[in-house]
Amino acid sequence: MNVGGPADTPVRPAALDIPALRRERLDRLRRVLRDADVAGAVFLDPINIRYATDVSNMQVWCLHNPTRYAFVASEGPVVLFEFASCEHLAEGIETVDEVRPATSWVHLMAGPGARDAAALWAAEIAELVRRHGGGNRRIAVDRLDFVGYLALRDLGIEVMEGQDLAETARAIKTPQELTAMRQSIQACEASVMAMQAALRPGMTERGLWSELHRENIARGGEWIETRLLTSGPRTNPWYQECSDRAIEDGDLVALDTDLIGRHGYCCDISRTWRAGGGMANDTQRRTYAQAYGHLLRLLARIGPGVTLADLAVQIGDPPDGDHVYSCLIHGVGMCDEYPVAFWHRQDGRYDAPLLPGMTICVESYLGPGQGAEGVKLEEQVLITETGIEVLSSLPFEEAWL
Repeated sequence: MNVGGPADTPVRPAALDIPALRRERLDRLRRVLRDADVAGAVFLDPINIRYATDVSNMQVWCLHNPTRYAFVASEGPVVLFEFASCEHLAEGIETVDEVRPATSWVHLMAGPGARDAAALWAAEIAELVRRHGGGNRRIAVDRLDFVGYLALRDLGIEVMEGQDLAETARAIKTPQELTAMRQSIQACEASVMAMQAALRPGMTERGLWSELHRENIARGGEWIETRLLTSGPRTNPWYQECSDRAIEDGDLVALDTDLIGRHGYCCDISRTWRAGGGMANDTQRRTYAQAYGHLLRLLARIGPGVTLADLAVQIGDPPDGDHVYSCLIHGVGMCDEYPVAFWHRQDGRYDAPLLPGMTICVESYLGPGQGAEGVKLEEQVLITETGIEVLSSLPFEEAWL
């Protein structure tokens, strides 16, 4: 469903060329590294490793246990340092030139020998920099603790921030990435529709939320980052996670998918329904119409060249006394990512333009200050050369408007 303007005609998912997807991402990442004048980068964040290599291994576990990493030379090889006994996972992946066993100094793996393990890790990285850096001894690293930083510094390696480089690369989607994202959204929306069909008064919020997990996995998805589904009075304020509350007939039920789906691409959309079906009451309809109107205003104002600051100024301040969402828009790719537009006068704001090839989630939430139920809505869109393409297509409750 295209709403707002200007918008291009949605494109149905095409066949995905996975080798081309890998080449496109690696080429884009290397361009960013060369522009930053580094010999290469070391990525420990599993999402950045996936982007660079397309090798997936215990993604969620490795988010809090950085026990595998990849070295990407700006001009040279990609070396994947894999978790023990997992070297076979990179077989057949043409963007990985070499696989080596990883050396981890996290306490889980190294115990009191963390500094010695970090020294071994740093020596191997420094040798790759020496061999493939052309004399450049600067490398970018995305998430590096103090022990690892000191180990590299002791070997004369200059370390610079790498997460900003990774997110700069990831912000502009390649053609095959857009195909992968469309397929992920299509699978996610089928999962959400199955979830809506399963909604019955009397079931718990957790029970309903579990339907999305099951359907996502069955359709090739990977994991869900949050548990944002609430009903009735728990819909206001937002950011409460699902509970054992039994959903009652006539309750509003609001959800945010926050779902890592097919091919590792995020589908982040939100809808609000009414348990038991039927027409919403006057208060529910009024809140829904206001949240939907805010969504339309955002969709009408985003496009190529629009800056985050301009958008915030045009939207203005949130209504006094009401609960609203924490931001206006945010980037999306293999997870939520750069950039983010915050409300006008909100802390943490920064400015940047929206560029063709960015994929953006447009957020709307309204929780009336008098304590009535809240409504959460969200669309996922592509910034094009001429406007936007709304990638998500789940229907809204138009009879309530």
